[in-house]
Amino acid sequence: MDPQGRWFDSTGPIQVDGGIAVRAKRGKIGEQWWSRRFVDILERTCDAGRLSRGRAYARKGQVIGFELTPGRVAGRVQGSRPQPYEVTIDIPAYDDAQWTRVLAALGSQALYRAALLAGEIPHELVDLFDELELPLFPSALGMACSCPDWGTPCKHVSAVLYVLAEAFDDDPFLVLAWRGRGRDELLAALRGLPEPVETIDPLAVEEVELQARLTDFYTPAISLSRLRERPGRVTVPPELLLRVLDAPQIRVRHIPLVDILRPAYRDLADPSSP
Repeated sequence: MDPQGRWFDSTGPIQVDGGIAVRAKRGKIGEQWWSRRFVDILERTCDAGRLSRGRAYARKGQVIGFELTPGRVAGRVQGSRPQPYEVTIDIPAYDDAQWTRVLAALGSQALYRAALLAGEIPHELVDLFDELELPLFPSALGMACSCPDWGTPCKHVSAVLYVLAEAFDDDPFLVLAWRGRGRDELLAALRGLPEPVETIDPLAVEEVELQARLTDFYTPAISLSRLRERPGRVTVPPELLLRVLDAPQIRVRHIPLVDILRPAYRDLADPSSP
């Protein structure tokens, strides 16, 4: 019985109309590598039983909504009691000085910057953050819920974690926003960085008269191991039109419409898609 004297069923959650339900109804949650990296961390560090109950909540759509801000995800989950539970999940958000270091490192890597500007997170970005001793993905989470469950994480926190993982599929920049830099601010900073200058050309050969090189003419001027294949040009992303036009102020289940359309544009441009 709740404080108002109403009885509720403690054997299962109250059904939610219009809750956020993950798309994966069975198997693993998270399709992109960055989402799977986050889920792998959860399943490696959290109790398997509690995560299993949280997956069931996430698939039923018990998460009413969530908001991601630097360092914090705040969500509301409908349990068996009439009042939804309040969930918070905290990680350290990096400050301006730390992000200045990150941007300086990105500024020296043209391919990383090009990938981010194209809406992708390259695998190598994890290594770049690690080298700066600023991990991109958290190894520990500060988790809290207003429910009476004594364990951590409870099923309500677990449900929000899985919904968050699938939200990373739709918008990889949420991973960076959680660390303190949202999409618009980060991309504006990247566009303002000077183009990196290649200081060493492995194919450059100093001009020397032939007579001075008769003894070593057939010796390579540079180690063959340094002659790598030059990276290809970055192709135009299929969802470029979505970036050029002003984004409509429409959200579907708290997700911007352009973030929902982006995967569809990529599927249309993929010749292997059915």
